[in-house]
Amino acid sequence: MAPSFANKLDALSAWRTGLESRLRELSRFLFEHDLLDQPGAELLDALAQRLGGEKLVVAFVAEFSRGKSELINAIFFADTGRRILPATPGRTTMCPVELSYDADEPPSLRLLDIDTRLHHQSLGELRGHAGAWKQVPLNIKRPDLLADELLQVMQTKKVPMEAARELGFWDDARPQDNPPHDANGLVEVPAWRHAIINYPHPLLKRGLVVLDTPGLNAIGAEPELTVSLLPSAHATVFILAADTGVTKSDLAMWRDHLCGQALARYVALNKIDTLSDPLSPQAETEIHIARQRAQTAEILGVPETRVFPISAKLALTARVAGDADDLRASRILALEDALGQQLLPQRREVLQQAVLDGTAHIDSQVGRSLSDRRRQMAEQLLELRGLRGKNSTMVSLMLKRVGAESAEFEQCISRVQAMRAVHTRMLKEALLTISNDVVRERTEVLQEKLRGAILNLGAKRAFSEMCGVLRGRLAEAQAKGSEIHQMLGASFDKLNAEFGFGLAAPKAPDLSRFIRDLDLIERNYMQYLGLSHALRLSQGRFMEQFRRMLVSKLRVVFEGASGELELWNKAASSQIDSQLRDRRRNFKRRRESLERVQAASSELETRILEVEAQEDRLRQLQARLATLLAQVHAAATGPLPAADALEIALPMTGTAASH
Repeated sequence: MAPSFANKLDALSAWRTGLESRLRELSRFLFEHDLLDQPGAELLDALAQRLGGEKLVVAFVAEFSRGKSELINAIFFADTGRRILPATPGRTTMCPVELSYDADEPPSLRLLDIDTRLHHQSLGELRGHAGAWKQVPLNIKRPDLLADELLQVMQTKKVPMEAARELGFWDDARPQDNPPHDANGLVEVPAWRHAIINYPHPLLKRGLVVLDTPGLNAIGAEPELTVSLLPSAHATVFILAADTGVTKSDLAMWRDHLCGQALARYVALNKIDTLSDPLSPQAETEIHIARQRAQTAEILGVPETRVFPISAKLALTARVAGDADDLRASRILALEDALGQQLLPQRREVLQQAVLDGTAHIDSQVGRSLSDRRRQMAEQLLELRGLRGKNSTMVSLMLKRVGAESAEFEQCISRVQAMRAVHTRMLKEALLTISNDVVRERTEVLQEKLRGAILNLGAKRAFSEMCGVLRGRLAEAQAKGSEIHQMLGASFDKLNAEFGFGLAAPKAPDLSRFIRDLDLIERNYMQYLGLSHALRLSQGRFMEQFRRMLVSKLRVVFEGASGELELWNKAASSQIDSQLRDRRRNFKRRRESLERVQAASSELETRILEVEAQEDRLRQLQARLATLLAQVHAAATGPLPAADALEIALPMTGTAASH
């Protein structure tokens, strides 16, 4: 009876937790034995934090009165024994609502005043400003009080028509979408711009974030929903009413805000219970549902397998009452299965590949370092064993040879410095190619073109040109990174051959994911630059908000690409420092060993035993490293824990206090 999507998400979270534990165990081992340089430590720490902090964002999008909040209640909150999100007839969710959990914050409802739209700050910028939000503590032990507190997301206020226009809720060019006004000319608008619910539900603790969006008019009024929040969702569930099918406003929402996005999209054809007719046989109802499903798929241009007839109301009451028959009749399990079987494996594959790539890099770097140390130990042992039965003259000759080898080795420093100078210059050129100045300059050019266009009719072309330039910059940085990789590879080969290093250039930096991120931004913003938004963008306030959001999104991409290059540079440079340090340390040990042998012949056997013990310790470290890496690999590629073996169960009834 527990939600299938919940079980699968729980299993994915348990897999992430186990893999994170293995990574931290590997990191502790490497740190304790002085085998981890700074770039390696940063890489493992970033991987562990990503596993521990991974968020899975599922957005629920619908026009008003489609049963969206009821569906969220049925999937995620049936265990409280009642409705948590407001789900009454008519308009309920008036502003975008995020449901998530942050253990560092108390359970609360945070509300952002709608008037913040009149300023230029984006939602992303306001998230960190506690003073901009109204915070309401939540009574999580009393579901009745909790539900009452969450009713605040429904609050509205009446403002003059001009204020509604400034806030984005009144568009003279699209009167059919405008809200009604009263006899005094006042327009009802949402009281809040955004709401964040911090709630300790088991699934939210596991990293799920639920985004509950308002209707078409409210979405269009908040550009950040269209170009930031919805595109960042890993899956979107679009809810329709089975009794009405795809209405004009439904279709407008789909075309304007969803159809062009590279998302995992699911369509819920809700309220199938309203199609039942006691005067008609059930078979006729099934035919009607099948017809609505086929027509919906055709109109929206999605596979019929992505359209799920459901009854959210029946599912919620069935789960609260523990009625298995009604739960099956609601058909909600098919939608949950699709979310669990299609979306969650995709997230696992992304995380799994990141972990496998990262640990392969650690294996290459640390494994090579250990092998080089063992080779140096073997040479030292051979040298010491060769002194058995020799006189002091031979020891003196050996000391001179060590000194000569050390002096010869130090000659490589000038070669390394020359290589680093070239490396630094090439890296600087690559980073300048994708600096924040590039983003600022190109967005300023775009803004000037948009201001000069009549009704922004050339907006799409100007925006496409800007994205083309920025995409070219990322490609140029990628090419420069490959050039650096080739230069380092050739230099490392020479140093290895002439001075016995064990250097290997890390795999060339890959910026393709940042190019894909830019492609996604282009698709989402291009949708926003259509004729339907031309009048809105011609307003200075909306244009400035648009520009600030665009710059913010592009900076994330370009700063990420720069960080990738710099991290790769650290990984390449650190192994040179490490091997130089190891070589100097080895020469010092050899010299000290020979000096001790020269001072007292009885020291020879003792010294041989010490070096043998060191060599044996290195061998054990190598074996332990191989075991830990194998355990990480097994945890990453192994099956998810069985749902019935998980510690956290999702009861059908009870209160939030059980969480």
